[in-house]
Order: sequence, then structure tokens, then C-alpha cells
Amino acid sequence: MNAHARGPAIATPAAAAPAPLVDPFGRTISYLRVSVTDRCDFRCVYCMSEHMQFLPRSDLLTLEELDRLCSAFVARGTKRLRITGGEPLVRHDVMKLFHALSRHLDTGALEELTLTTNGSQLARFAAELADCGVRRVNVSLDTLDPDRFRALTRTGAHAQVLAGIAAARAAGLKVKLNAVALKGMNEDEFVPLVRFAHENGMDMTFIEVMPLGELDGPERADQYLPMQEVRDRLSEAFTLDEIDYRTGGPARYMRARETGGRIGFITPLTHNFCESCNRVRVTCTGTLYMCLGQEDAADLRAPLRESADDALLHQAIETAILRKPKGHDFVIDRTAPAPAVSRHMSMTGG
Repeated sequence: MNAHARGPAIATPAAAAPAPLVDPFGRTISYLRVSVTDRCDFRCVYCMSEHMQFLPRSDLLTLEELDRLCSAFVARGTKRLRITGGEPLVRHDVMKLFHALSRHLDTGALEELTLTTNGSQLARFAAELADCGVRRVNVSLDTLDPDRFRALTRTGAHAQVLAGIAAARAAGLKVKLNAVALKGMNEDEFVPLVRFAHENGMDMTFIEVMPLGELDGPERADQYLPMQEVRDRLSEAFTLDEIDYRTGGPARYMRARETGGRIGFITPLTHNFCESCNRVRVTCTGTLYMCLGQEDAADLRAPLRESADDALLHQAIETAILRKPKGHDFVIDRTAPAPAVSRHMSMTGG
């Protein structure tokens, strides 16, 4: 038969886009935090033990698997993607992952690609991160005092972090500083940290210490400082006004009239933010935690490696999201025999 004599071709319907991920409480999951390594060049006293036993590198997802996993979430409606660690920038060839994921920014499927870092490697990578479409970074900085910094991080170099922050700003990255409020350790620095941040065009966020992981140093109850005490101390120096500003994360912001800058507060214990939680976390081994404060988890590494297509991966993600709890059970109690969650913060993106 002459090819031109055939009838009109039958149009094949386009494959339906995967449905957005919605948990049992009607919250759409649009924010994914992915740890690319459990390793870090610091040993912060609130985050990990001084003598950590890190995972064998063979247990970690490859960069290609991390790209595939992140891309599956983007296909299901993830708009914000944060790369974490440990310290993400110590992962070998990690910039290959940022370059790969930047394609989702180019298509508009992803609104933001960013990272949380201790700043130690920012001087090396800030310009390349900007080239990948990263527009802002969170940098942990708990103190402005070099000696105290060394004590808190056990191994960190304060000047190296400040150089990283300067490099990030020079590359055009917006920087937000994060400080964990630590009783008896950095209470006298809350006001200086805000002044330093605002004088350099950066937001400042304070975080309550979380009961994650066994420590070989101070007890959690000895470290814990309620965020209201932080606000009270700041109110002695600044006039704080409530503002309607969000970055997609759990921080609630106020503006200091005297500086014009923003101050964020993250309060997992005194006022949890679970009712609006749109986030899930994946570890560097492909374990999905639907809640930072719960132990329930789902294995995504197995479906990644069982099949070359993503059907099994999507099925595993869907099933897990249907188990996302309403909220966490964080509590810091001196009489408790163990932390609320046994894993260290560095395992799920500290």
C-alpha cells in the first residue's frame, strides 16, 4: 500500500505528569533537603560526636543517583531543593551535581537550588555555585570570636569561614547566617551577630538546639536556650517588628528598626512549625525521613538500583509521603535516658 494512502495517524496521548505529593494532612510537599555526605570538616558540639564514625563511601548514593532522586521529586512538584551534609562541599566532585540539577532551574520546574554550608569551602566554590544558578546560601556561624569558634567546632578556622562568606557575597550570592543558640556559650553574642550580619547585608537566623544524637560533650539540657530568651536579649538592643516574610523554610522573621535587617527564629521546641511543614529530607544513603523529629523512614536506594526507570522510585516516594506524621515529638528533658532521635543532625542535613 502506498504510504500516502494510509489514513490519518492516531494521536498518542502524552503521558500524564506525575501528581504532586500531598501528605495525609493536606500539605503539599514542595521542599526537599538532600544530604550528599555525612562527612564534615568540623565537629560542632551540638551536631556530632568528636570522634564520629562516618559511613563507608560505598554506602553513599552516587552523584548520578542523587541527580535522579532529586529529579523525581522535582517531577512531583518540588520547587525548592537544598543540598546539605555533613558539609556538602567536602563531597568529591559535588559541583557536578549542582551543574546537573541546574537544568531544572533553566526549565522553570525548580524555583530554587541552594545549600547549607559551614562556609569552610565557599571561597573555592562560590563563583561556580553562582554559575549553576544558586542565588543564596545559608552559612552556619555561631560566634564572632575565633577562639570560641574553635571550641564550638573543635576543628574549624574562623578566618576561613569569614573568607568564604566574603567570597559568596562577591560572587553575588545572598547569604543568610545561622546561629544555634547555646546556653552559656554564645548568649553574649546575639546582638553582635545581628549587627555583623546586617552591616554586611545579610539576614541573621537563630535556632534552638535540637535533641538529635548522642553527644560526648555537654548535655542537651545544658545547651538548650528557649528562643524567647534570645528575642528578649535582642529586644534590649533593637526594636523588633513582625513582618510577613518567608523563604520556604521554618524560620519566622522580624525586622530590626535600627538596622533595617531581618532576624529569623527557628523554634522546633518552644513553638513548633509542623502545621505548615512542606519539607522532607533524604540522607546521603537514600533514606527518606518524612519528619526530622521522627524515626520512621523509607528506603529509596533500593528502588533506585532495582530498575533503570523511575516507576519503583515514584511508588516508594508516594507510599512514604502517605506516612508523613502531623508533627514531631521533640522535647529536651534532663531526666530522659536518650535524645529524642538517636541519629546525629549531620546524618539528615545539619
